[in-house]
Amino acid sequence: MKKIYFTVGPTQTHPQLGKYLNYGLAKGIYSISHRSKGFGELFGNTVASLKKLLNIPEGFHIFFIGSATEAMALIIENCVKDKSFHFVNGSFSKRFFQTAEELRKHPIKFEVPAGNGFDFSNVSIPNDTEMVCFTQNETSTGVKLDMADISKLKAKNPDKLFAIDIVSATPYASVDYGAIDCAFFSVQKGFGMPSGLGVLVVNDKCIKKSQMLQGEGINIGSFHNFPSLLKSAGKNQTPETPNALGIHLLGQICDNYIKYGLEKIRKETDAKAKLIYDFFDKHNGYSPFVKNPTWRSKTIIIIETPQGSAPVMEKLKEKGYLVASGYGEFKEKHIRIGNFPMHRIADVKKILKILK
Repeated sequence: MKKIYFTVGPTQTHPQLGKYLNYGLAKGIYSISHRSKGFGELFGNTVASLKKLLNIPEGFHIFFIGSATEAMALIIENCVKDKSFHFVNGSFSKRFFQTAEELRKHPIKFEVPAGNGFDFSNVSIPNDTEMVCFTQNETSTGVKLDMADISKLKAKNPDKLFAIDIVSATPYASVDYGAIDCAFFSVQKGFGMPSGLGVLVVNDKCIKKSQMLQGEGINIGSFHNFPSLLKSAGKNQTPETPNALGIHLLGQICDNYIKYGLEKIRKETDAKAKLIYDFFDKHNGYSPFVKNPTWRSKTIIIIETPQGSAPVMEKLKEKGYLVASGYGEFKEKHIRIGNFPMHRIADVKKILKILK
């Protein structure tokens, strides 16, 4: 029986992944030197496709790194001398905060219970804050943040850098790059790729801050600091031997999404999410963990399973569908359903029929 992964990352691979992988093998892409003209063209094409797909404006730079977790550390090292401010409502937003602690900064967190969003109107960000950090879709709790709220907060704090984790939202979520100074994601969710590639998008303000810190003798990291990454990116290269396979696949999938249409992907994502939430809102045994509909993620849907997650997961697995268990303290209490471009509405309907 063929398995279909509705897990939250890694998840179901892109349907054309095998084709793109074999094309790279046939062309020898995975063997070319990362200092060659061929790799430079590969790098440049992927960057151009990413910027086009995600509507990333001029003044922003794209860096290829190892993971989104690495991006958290790089952002704090390069943009924060002392104080960052973190909105925390789950394990991954807390990871961002803890990263700042581990780097011996003095971060502040504004934390709400799991399953809740934020009332940004009641938040006061200290004047000496250098960077404000958000997690647009919290993978552990299934809560999304409204970009309009973040933009309003930026308008009140124009002198502060804003960083956003868009790991579980890309390419679905629309990012206001007029309000955001850096964003990051990895490829094993919305792009349906194997893990092992992170993408960091930073603007010139972030670059200048890192150069200023470096000039003051503050440690901003080694070969993956912003000045080093920028220097290499200017030559369509990376500081180290890169994940050429991942960069190639990402470019191909971006081109596929551009051709298919991002708005079409968003509409399909919305339609699948509505089916799932409507079903569980009326279910006698299971219910959505996030009670406020305005806070519910469209890409990471979390369902409470009072009798335990394992029997539900096993029932679906018997029919070929795999979903994720809850995260951390909720491992035995929740299932998490990924809703990404690779997931077909026909399969969503089959899952719901099994659980009816």
